[in-house]
Amino acid sequence: MFMTVVTGLAIGIAAGVVLQRGRFCMNSAFRDTIFIQDYTFMKASLIALLVAMVGANLLEDMGQIEVLRRQSFAPIANILGGYIFGLGIVIAGGCGSGIWFRVGEGMISAFFTVLGFAVSIMASQTGVLSPVVNKLRSFRVGIDEDGALATGWDIVEPLTLYNIFGIDEVFGISFKWIVIAILIAVSLPWLLKEKFARPKKGFAPHVTGILIGLVIVVAWWASEKFGQPIGARGVSYTGPTAELFRWLMNSNLLDPELWQNEEVVDALDDLGVLLPGYAQRGWPPTWSAFLVLGTPIGAYLSARSMKEFKWVVPDAQTMVKVFMGGLIMGFGAVLGGGCNVGHSLTGFSTLAMASVVATIFIILGNWTMVYFLFIKPMKDI
Repeated sequence: MFMTVVTGLAIGIAAGVVLQRGRFCMNSAFRDTIFIQDYTFMKASLIALLVAMVGANLLEDMGQIEVLRRQSFAPIANILGGYIFGLGIVIAGGCGSGIWFRVGEGMISAFFTVLGFAVSIMASQTGVLSPVVNKLRSFRVGIDEDGALATGWDIVEPLTLYNIFGIDEVFGISFKWIVIAILIAVSLPWLLKEKFARPKKGFAPHVTGILIGLVIVVAWWASEKFGQPIGARGVSYTGPTAELFRWLMNSNLLDPELWQNEEVVDALDDLGVLLPGYAQRGWPPTWSAFLVLGTPIGAYLSARSMKEFKWVVPDAQTMVKVFMGGLIMGFGAVLGGGCNVGHSLTGFSTLAMASVVATIFIILGNWTMVYFLFIKPMKDI
């Protein structure tokens, strides 16, 4: 438990520092590409993804991670959930990681977004919205024991960008690494096309991308070593946000039976869902919950050192708006199986088809809401 707390907090603080000093929010990255045709933070996101992809898969192949957590492909849920989450982050004014680091900067609106996010996640996991989520997530596609596409109980392996072709090796090289090499080769010309501008304060975008990717890689390793029984999980903010709130409100630090009970572990393994009966007995703190807690701490320390910390109190209308955005984000994230970081960086780094599809629809949802909130009103003037 000591190393769970220390490593979770340490990596969360590191994430908060990088996010704050890099002014990095994937809502802004997606939004800026369509709203002002600025690709700076989209490129930073891609750099983070490539670093995380190479690092995480190296750790797996070296045996430092037993198996990367590749999410099952639930096409209906990944599409709908991703799209809804993309809509929500525009209304909320920040993505899953963005709202947490802005809490550390003193933005009261971010507190309300986090609150709506947490409430909605718990309602979607084990509350009133859980039947809808479970129904939509029940249809899954994967690989059976013969290496063919399958659905339902025949699935033995999650669908990925490399096993979907049924190819294991080409000229003795793992097809997984061939796919990774292709993604890098396709991305590099675009990344190298223009130089990144250096900001007056904080990290340059390309440095931010590299550091975020490294944080994700280290988080994969640390969560494997110290995050049992859940194991390797990397950086994520959906399930862990609910885990943090459940622990704070219904703590049970000293009940090892919760960790040893196979039914509880199985429930945790399925997107962090708790069985209601066990949730009433108490919630042990997870490694990822401490990572989430460390993020605003790191952002606060960074903002104070850069003299950027400032309490910002929005008007009542804004607080209601961002709270509603948080509610939409939470439902979309649980339905889709993750947030922008959990899917678009950590999940995508495993090449899981669920994360690839969810990322595409998160971006499409973001662009849809940006159009109706910002672009269309300007055209109507």
